[in-house]
Amino acid sequence: MIADVLPSPVVAYDTFTDAPHDALLPEEHAVVAAAVEKRRREFTTVRALARTAMHALGCPPAPVLPNRRGAPGWPEGLVGSMTHCDGYRAVALARAVDVIAVGIDAEPDAPLPDGVLEAVSLPAERAWISDLTAARAEVSWDRLLFSIKESVFKAWYPRTRYELGFEQAEVTVCPQSHTFTCRLILPEQAPPSSWLTGTRGRWLVRDGLLVTSLAVPAGRPGTGPGARC
Repeated sequence: MIADVLPSPVVAYDTFTDAPHDALLPEEHAVVAAAVEKRRREFTTVRALARTAMHALGCPPAPVLPNRRGAPGWPEGLVGSMTHCDGYRAVALARAVDVIAVGIDAEPDAPLPDGVLEAVSLPAERAWISDLTAARAEVSWDRLLFSIKESVFKAWYPRTRYELGFEQAEVTVCPQSHTFTCRLILPEQAPPSSWLTGTRGRWLVRDGLLVTSLAVPAGRPGTGPGARC
């Protein structure tokens, strides 16, 4: 499912079942040793998927440890993203010489809880959500917006270490092509965003889930060279 919204330089794997606990490497096991069972299952399964993706790229298995913000720390020369929601786990991984940023997210295809949309959206976004909800109510457009912004943030943060607020990303969705674009609204002191500007992401609704993705190819202005694993 997640592979359907990503370009070919990215390898992607997903699952609807969880991996056994022994799929963790020792360093990873220490991170969730005291976690609740749900957290352990999510953490374990996406890392098992990550090792499958590493193998597909010809890279040795390596631990994927979260940083202080919870973002996965990938081996040098790789960029990737993880996501999980109830009943679904997914990983996307690429070589940094091919792709310099990846973000994926999965959410249930259900409306956001009351009050959340106002906290995560801009007035222009609420306008197109209202229009699309009236025309195509079978998609939870408010939840889709949330998922898209999560994918954008997951692509942006590992490269910049600059945390975005929901109000700093303005999303436009094309329902016909199942794509989106995002314009960042940043203060002058923020890192350059030219490498992300104009990048088109993709989204999909299937089996009660929304999945979104953003992959920025190497070679865009300001991306710089990558290293191989």
